Amino acid sequence: MDRYEELIDMALDARKLAYAPYSKFKVGAALLGKNGVVYMGCNVENASYPATNCAERTAFFSAVSEGQREFEAIAIVGGKDTISELEYCAPCGVCRQVMREFCDPKSFEIILAKNRTEYKVYTLEELLPMGFGPENLG
Repeated sequence: MDRYEELIDMALDARKLAYAPYSKFKVGAALLGKNGVVYMGCNVENASYPATNCAERTAFFSAVSEGQREFEAIAIVGGKDTISELEYCAPCGVCRQVMREFCDPKSFEIILAKNRTEYKVYTLEELLPMGFGPENLG
C-alpha cells in the first residue's frame, strides 16, 4: 500500500465521524505532518451555519493545537451520505487559505479521492494560484 492509499483510508475513516445533520454532506481529511504523524478531521456542522467547520480545517487546527506547523500532504474524501460512490471533493477557499498559512504551495500535496485507488493529486499552488501568505505581510 502506498502513502496516498494509507492517507485516503484514514480520510475515509474520519468521514464516518462527520457531524452533518443539515447538509448530509460528510467530509473526512487526513493531514500528514512532516513529523510523520497523521491528524484526522471531519466536518462539523452547526444550526448556525457560519459556525460550521470543514474537515480540512479541523485536521489543521488539531495539528496546530498539538504543536505541529509543517505539513506534507492531505487526503480529502467527501459526498452526500445517501450516495453509494463518492465524487472528488475539493477544499473550499477558506480551507485553501488555511493550508497556505502553513504549507509550501509548490510542494504540499492535496489528494482528492473517490476511494483508495481512484484519486487525483494537486499541489496547493495548483488549487490556489497567486495565494496570499505570511511572507506577504513581512
